[in-house]
Amino acid sequence: MTLSRRKLLHLAPAVALLSTASPLVWAQAYPARPVRWIVGFPPGGPNDITARLMAEYMSQRLHQPFVVENRPGASSTVATEMVAKSAPDGYTIMELATVNAINATLYDSLNFDFLRDIVVVAVIAQGPAVMLVNPAVPARTVVEFIAYAKANPGRINMGSAGSGTPQQVIGELFKMTAGVDMVHVPYHGSAPELADLMAGHVQVAFEPIQSCVGYIKSGMLRALAVTTPARTAALPDVPTVGEFLSGFEARTWQGLGAPRNLAPEIVNVLNTAVNAGLAEGDLKARLASLGIVPMPMTPDECQKFITAEVEKWAKVIKFANIKPE
Repeated sequence: MTLSRRKLLHLAPAVALLSTASPLVWAQAYPARPVRWIVGFPPGGPNDITARLMAEYMSQRLHQPFVVENRPGASSTVATEMVAKSAPDGYTIMELATVNAINATLYDSLNFDFLRDIVVVAVIAQGPAVMLVNPAVPARTVVEFIAYAKANPGRINMGSAGSGTPQQVIGELFKMTAGVDMVHVPYHGSAPELADLMAGHVQVAFEPIQSCVGYIKSGMLRALAVTTPARTAALPDVPTVGEFLSGFEARTWQGLGAPRNLAPEIVNVLNTAVNAGLAEGDLKARLASLGIVPMPMTPDECQKFITAEVEKWAKVIKFANIKPE
């Protein structure tokens, strides 16, 4: 059917109205189709598990599937570049983690700028790393460990999941703060690192609680302290590092990011949904079972938090001269 000139003229105002519709109008219809939730790590890890828990909740709340896609590679930089270059329409989002704040300084030739090209939609949860030692290490407190390390400079091996990982930078922060000399031994992931820690090939490690709480409770590893300012309900009898080293604080966290220029109205839709989930009893309990606690924030608070994290780890990376593998 061919429209007459007169009918086209009548339709023109409506077409113009649609083309100039405010972002609020589009946000009210969001999401209108499935949303891709990109995870820059393999399936089964703590970041993947958190993403899947949240994606399940978001699917129910916003009545569209939030589909997790694993795109591992180069410590999440592959996934981050993919999302940074995606259309800012809210249909490609990503799981953020501590490593993203570290990578902003660790890599000097990325094809994106994390703080510029990724908008932080929400911070989901946080948890401590745990200062772990092999049970044969003759130290049961942080103070005793520092004394032991100072008596054996360069003879204590500190394991990590790899160069530039949260495990290493948290350990380097401890070395800086305590003034001790330990040898960094990088592994390809937490599993071989923890295996060698239990075997005594390395003596100390700073591992996210999700990865090690079972080994602690079984007695295979000894927890000296947690790295957050407050003790954790998952290990209530374990003190904080800050109780012995004033001002020491480090956390691992998960969040939700999207390409820059995402409409603020869509940011608010996603942020509101995440924060509602974090207040919901069943989801809170499932996060607590991983040793992490909800961390609801407004979009402005999220951006300030991430900026502070980037700046904090930049100082450690430069001080310790950490290089990517």
